[in-house]
Amino acid sequence: MPVSDKPENLSDQPLVEHLRELRSCLIISFTAVLAAAVAAYVFIEPISKWLFQPLVEVLPPGSSLIFTSYQGGFFFISNWPWSAA
Repeated sequence: MPVSDKPENLSDQPLVEHLRELRSCLIISFTAVLAAAVAAYVFIEPISKWLFQPLVEVLPPGSSLIFTSYQGGFFFISNWPWSAA
């Protein structure tokens, strides 16, 4: 059943209709989250470059960024060729 814009009394709907509406909302939400995660993964290099650019600018010459925990390397899996510049 498509979601309509007209307000209706929710107590008049049977439980099955509530569950159908919940299912459609969850499918739309999970699809949006999945699309955002794929987009973030595809553009991880430009995002991380933009995010760490202020830190890279103040690093001493010849140094590079390192991660001291497993989570740091896991979340930013890209290669850091621009960090030594």
